[in-house]
This record gives sequence, C-alpha cells and structure tokens, in this order.
Amino acid sequence: MAATTLTYRDALREALREALIADQRVLLMGEDVGSYGGTYAVSKGLLEEFGPNRIRDTPLSELGFVGAGIGAALGGLRPIVEVMTVNFSLLALDPIVNTAAMLRHMSGGQFSVPVVIRMATGAGRQLAAQHSNSFEGWYAHVPGLRVLAPATVEDARGMLGPALADPDPVLMFEHAQLYNLEAELPKGGFPAVDIQSASVRRTGTDVSLITYGGCLAKVLMAAEELESQGISAEVIDLRVLRPLDDATIMTSVRKCRRAVVVDEAWRSGSLAAEVMARIMEQAFFDLDAPLARVCSEEVPIPYAKHLEEAALPQTPKIVAAVLTLMGKSP
Repeated sequence: MAATTLTYRDALREALREALIADQRVLLMGEDVGSYGGTYAVSKGLLEEFGPNRIRDTPLSELGFVGAGIGAALGGLRPIVEVMTVNFSLLALDPIVNTAAMLRHMSGGQFSVPVVIRMATGAGRQLAAQHSNSFEGWYAHVPGLRVLAPATVEDARGMLGPALADPDPVLMFEHAQLYNLEAELPKGGFPAVDIQSASVRRTGTDVSLITYGGCLAKVLMAAEELESQGISAEVIDLRVLRPLDDATIMTSVRKCRRAVVVDEAWRSGSLAAEVMARIMEQAFFDLDAPLARVCSEEVPIPYAKHLEEAALPQTPKIVAAVLTLMGKSP
C-alpha cells in the first residue's frame, strides 16, 4: 500500500475529517477551532469543508461549551470538544466529572454520554506554570471516563474512531510537543487503534521502562543509551491511562524483574504512583530491585528554558535511574 508522511497534527486532522464524513452526527466545537483552525492548527480547513454547523467556534467559556457538548451527546449527537489545554479544562471539571462521568451510573444505565474531549497537555515550550501542566492523571482517577494519551502519529490517527464509537465519555490528551512529530502512514483508510491496551514499543529483558505521551521519545532514547552500556530495556507505552492495562505491565515486569516509571506529572499522587502500587500488589515477588520513577520536580513549571528542562524528566535522568537500579554508578 502506498504511504505518505504525516505529522501528528495532520494525523489528527485526517481522523477528524474521516469522522465528519462518516457520521453526520459528528461535530467539532471549541475555541478558535473554526476560522482560526485551532490553537495548534489541527482543525485548519475543516470549517471551509464542513461548514459552521459542524465546526463550531465557541465563546471563551470552558464551563459553557464543554457542558454544551455533553448536552449535545445526551441529545443524540457525537460531539468532539476541543479544549485549548488541560490547564483550562479545570474550569470545566464539574460537567466532565460530575455529569459526563457519572450519568450512566446515576441513571441506572438509561443515559450514556458519547462525547470525546480532546486537549493539549504537557510542558517544554516555555509557556510558564499556568500553561504547562500534566493533569491527565487527575482525570484517570475518575470512574466513568476513558483516558487516552496517543504518543505516536499512528495512535493520533487511529484512536479517534474507536473513541467516538465508545458510548461513554473519552478524554484524549495530546502532548503539545508532539504536534510536529512525523511518521509514514498508509495512504487512504487507516485501521482503528486499540484503545484497550498498552503497547510494547521496544522489547528488552533487563528493565521495564513504563511511560506514556510526551515522555515516550525520551524513554526510547534512554533505552538506546542503555543498550550501548549492555542493558536491555523494554519500553511500555501505557497510551490508555484509564483503564490501565495491568496485564501488559505485569508481563513485562515479570520478565525484566526491574521497573522504572516515567511520568511528566508531579510524583506525589501521580499516575506513576498508581502504576507502582499495582506492580507492588501484583508482582512484588517477581522483583529483583525496588521500583523507581522519574517525574517532574515538584515545583510550578518554570518559564526559563534551562530551569524548565531541569524540572522535567529528561533522558539522562532516566538513564541514571536505571543505572542506579542496576547497581551501577550513573
């Protein structure tokens, strides 16, 4: 099959276009998604192609338009709501957590909320503390939500279809550092991506490196560096943050017997903490060493480039954590 090179941004746009063509109930709504083409240009050109009834610019009110999207889903549509960044999604926590996530349970299964909410996440662009957070772990805490974190162009292209087919709310977190990432994909139709399972991005035998989203590339680079030092690292991309795929995690940990979790969020109360707790519950007696994790420093993300880089998980930190785990000096 012929292939073409797409960026992560292009892949998301192709997935949106495909969904809009396939189902007249699908619409995209959010701040600047129409005339401006989206904060990260993901929806550029879609207004001209599909018109203002299906590509809807909204007022600057996350509480209002996320709530409207949830209402539209209850009314029979298949809305895709774009929130500029996870930082602003806190303004819409009530409709997401108290309404979308809870209605199936509270109605005894009479109502479902088939809404997809997309948002950028993460740091690394010198946007300072209020625009650099990684709150996806907060949402992964909530029953009733499915939480996705596509880390590759393939997943960005293939996750939206299954997300729209889910009868319950799905949140997609797109790390803002990934929008220019490129990969070669087949032209034309693209197969749906599994939104149930983690993915083994690299096989290894000595240590499991478990991560997701914007940290995946850094972890893969760390695995390359470790290989040059004689350490075989297996890389697990969680990609579905709720529900977590325990089976893939435990299979890898039982094989490698050591594990490091890499998470751009702060370590206290983080998704990394949840993954480590599950490993301790399910695979403690298979471990040859204590678990380790590499997270962001527990400070608001700094603006200054050198301080921002110092605050975030970086490849040298991941390599050092593994070497320490292996009893070798970094």
